[in-house]
Amino acid sequence: MNDDDPDRQGLRGRLSRQGEEALGKLAQDLLENPLVSGAISRAFDAREKASAAQEVAFGALNIPSAADLERLTRRVRAVSQRLEGIEDGVDRLDERLATLASAGRLEQRLEAIEEHLAGLSGELAELRKALPDGTEPMPSSQERLEVER
Repeated sequence: MNDDDPDRQGLRGRLSRQGEEALGKLAQDLLENPLVSGAISRAFDAREKASAAQEVAFGALNIPSAADLERLTRRVRAVSQRLEGIEDGVDRLDERLATLASAGRLEQRLEAIEEHLAGLSGELAELRKALPDGTEPMPSSQERLEVER
């Protein structure tokens, strides 16, 4: 017979279902039995007491418990996240300082332009003196306004 045979698959499926049903019924019967359910309950209580006793013993020996390690892990994660935030802030400051450093080159360029303008102003003053009337123009604060009559 072949595994692809529909009769064989039907028999296998039927046997599988019957086995699952039998196991489910057995588990249900065991859980309904007061002796078994009491034993399971006492086993869980004993486990809790053993865990508490283990924590007390570890505390007396100054050895961290699983709960202590979990708290420490959470704190390390929190510190790590804060450190990442600080690193991001330092990166932003570094970028800002780099921008300001390049602004220093801009300052040098502006100083060169100001020196050039000062030279041009000097040349203009010489040209004014070379004009035929040779007088300095009157400052605008001393000019008189003409009023219409």
